[in-house]
This record gives sequence, structure tokens and C-alpha cells, in this order.
Amino acid sequence: MLLFRKYDLSGIEIRDPGLKTAISLRQQILPYTFGRSALKRYNKADVNVVERLCNKIMHFGKRYAKNTGRMAGKKIRAINTVKTAFDIISLRTGNNPVEVLVRAIENSAPNEDTTRIVYGGTTYHLSVDVAPIRRVDLALRFIADGIKEKAYANPRPVEEWMAEHLILAARNDPAAPSVKKKNELERIALASR
Repeated sequence: MLLFRKYDLSGIEIRDPGLKTAISLRQQILPYTFGRSALKRYNKADVNVVERLCNKIMHFGKRYAKNTGRMAGKKIRAINTVKTAFDIISLRTGNNPVEVLVRAIENSAPNEDTTRIVYGGTTYHLSVDVAPIRRVDLALRFIADGIKEKAYANPRPVEEWMAEHLILAARNDPAAPSVKKKNELERIALASR
């Protein structure tokens, strides 16, 4: 079964051993499960990674103005955006675009983060390791936020920005906003050890 009837998911290898259980490359034609796993804890690890990217693209932020209109709840539109971006990636690189997405997630997933500790009325940050599912969530969020930041109020289509961003992140290029955000997060965690 080919994703979008074009891309084979069976030959894709996840190089990061920590992310093997958190990234799902389940075979399906259309990345749309209608939220079947929404009520079960940790079941999002079984949702196809392309569908999770579509879900992150639909979500624009926490404020009312960011979360209404445009892509809010328009999943078919988000899927078509990802499909067009995958076509652009396939033309530019000649590689499987789902493999490019997996490499981008591996390069954008932070290993360390900080947590707030309140002790005796004082607050300080402490460095902690990040769980695999949260690593994938953060990587997808960094990728989606970087795409939305570049594409907002810009005449160039969002599909081109998405393709360019995924290619840069797959190469581990520091010019990609998601890789930059990961490096910044790990630098802050290193300082708070």
C-alpha cells in the first residue's frame, strides 16, 4: 500500500534508536484515522507520522486569533498541503519524501530539555532527558511552527516553504528553524545542569 498512491513506506529506516517506537510508518493510502486513538494514552505513537504532521500544521497556536480560520480543523486542506509539498520534495531531491520527513524529525528532536523546580520559594531550572514520544512531538511542533512563521503573509505558497524546510532539516542544516530551535533548547539545558 502506497501513501498517496505514490510513496512506499516499507523501505524507510529510522536511524535514531530512541525514536523507533515513537515514529509510526504504518501503511495507509490517506493519512487520516479520524481521531480513533485520541482517547487512549500513548496511542499517538501508533498514528502515522505524516498524519501527525498534518495535525500539527492545522494547529496555529494558543491565542484565539492564531487558532481560528486558515487551517483550524481543515484536515483535508492540511493533507493536500503536505501532499503537494511531498511532490516538490520528490522532484527536488529524487528521494522518498517520507524518508526526508523522518530525517527532519530525527535532526529536529531535542535530547534534553529543562523543567522548573520550586524549592523553598525559589524557582530554578533543571536539565532533564526527553521521552521519545515528546521528542517526536517537539520536533513536529518545531517543524510546523517554522513553516507557519515563514509562510505567514508571504506570497510564496506554504507548500514550497514546507518542502524547503523539510529538505534543510533533513540535511541537519542550522538554517532550518526547527534545527535552530532544537540547538537552542539543548544549549539552555546544558547551561542548567
